[in-house]
Amino acid sequence: MAIETSEAKDLIYALGGAGKVANMTHEERADALEDFDIARLDAASAEVRDMRKFPSVAELDARIDQRGYRRGAGSIFRHSNYSEVVKPGVPEGKVKRLPKMPSAPTLLDFFALRIGSSSAHLLQSAALARRRGAPEETVLACLLHDIGGVLMKSDHGYWGAQLIEPYVSEKVVFAVRQHQALRFYADPESGYEYPTRYLEAFGFDYAPPPYIQAAYDYTRNHPWYMEARLVTMNDLYTFNPKIKIDIDDFHEIIGRHFRQPKEGLGYDNSPVAHMWRTLINPDAPL
Repeated sequence: MAIETSEAKDLIYALGGAGKVANMTHEERADALEDFDIARLDAASAEVRDMRKFPSVAELDARIDQRGYRRGAGSIFRHSNYSEVVKPGVPEGKVKRLPKMPSAPTLLDFFALRIGSSSAHLLQSAALARRRGAPEETVLACLLHDIGGVLMKSDHGYWGAQLIEPYVSEKVVFAVRQHQALRFYADPESGYEYPTRYLEAFGFDYAPPPYIQAAYDYTRNHPWYMEARLVTMNDLYTFNPKIKIDIDDFHEIIGRHFRQPKEGLGYDNSPVAHMWRTLINPDAPL
């Protein structure tokens, strides 16, 4: 993975000089470059936070009837280049025809054929958690934490937890569900800051509703608090599109911690099979 000459000099300097870099393994160099990229993106995000004027809750509310879609609709139901505001004379984009799914689809199939652009974010979050030494179940929770957003962006943590509940441990379900609330609350001791992106998405004066506050209070005092907090700490809001990670890199973790039904997701008569079938065929009229 190439970087600009000036950036390469900054990286070499940050690592202790050319001599130290020369003694690093290929894997150590790759990890160092990824850390460097993440730090640059975080710095850029912090700079944006200081400079931009963010909308208020009222301003965002005024945009509702200026769009041709609901913001809470899952990503699979919208075209990838949707606009926040419908502009006169500018046609809305078209959704893509989805490839056919296997007769007994696996989680890997859904990542490859249905999750779409969201998969890069999930893969990078899981890779970051793994590189930081997180347990395998935490890595899996990071890999799946936003999967609910493919179906429904609103309350996606709850949707995602329900979607995976029959197939993973209670701890993974907890982490995915409770990250929904924790992401709105900073935890300086853990190194988690309120995301700059939320100032844009929710408004600078946004206050979480009572059910989110109650969920946060419950989670903050739960023995598994850090399981959910680790999901937010590895949730890359400024992920790097240049970093390519394959779902196959997590094949063994998925095999150990995700109970794949032999009939295929969507066809195992589980309480959530209909949710997986909706992902299989989101173009069904009824």
